[in-house]
Amino acid sequence: MNKQLKVDPIKNGTVIDHIPAGKALHVAEILKLNPPIDEVMIGMNLTSKKTGKKDIIKIENRELSANEVNSIALLAPNATYILINDYKIVNKTTVKLPDAIDNLVVCPNEKCITNTSPDIHSRFTVEEKEPIKIRCVFCEKKYKIDDIHFKIYK
Repeated sequence: MNKQLKVDPIKNGTVIDHIPAGKALHVAEILKLNPPIDEVMIGMNLTSKKTGKKDIIKIENRELSANEVNSIALLAPNATYILINDYKIVNKTTVKLPDAIDNLVVCPNEKCITNTSPDIHSRFTVEEKEPIKIRCVFCEKKYKIDDIHFKIYK
């Protein structure tokens, strides 16, 4: 017998699909999703023909900002971002890793000017895409994506 997980479609909102398995909660934290208030469905470690295993997030009545999508691209560079309106797909794109990351992450270097001067926002360049490594333009230190902290939105 073939068992299949059934999830209700959303009427309006956002679906983030093909998140690497185990990363959905980190994406939810960055987006500052609040399940008691936000209508959210998070599926983790689901079977995927494309990647083997994946996570997925459905958010009712919310469209993401460009900064939020760029943050997702850092964590899940092959994720699919889908906008839904009246149960129909309005836009479906693969997120794109930007060449520069402005004010999305906090530099791990405590002595970096971005951490000591409130007027200066962080700026990183993407040095490597697989695995992702970024460099702070101010202190010039290079970091793996797992070594940085994201700024939280909303």
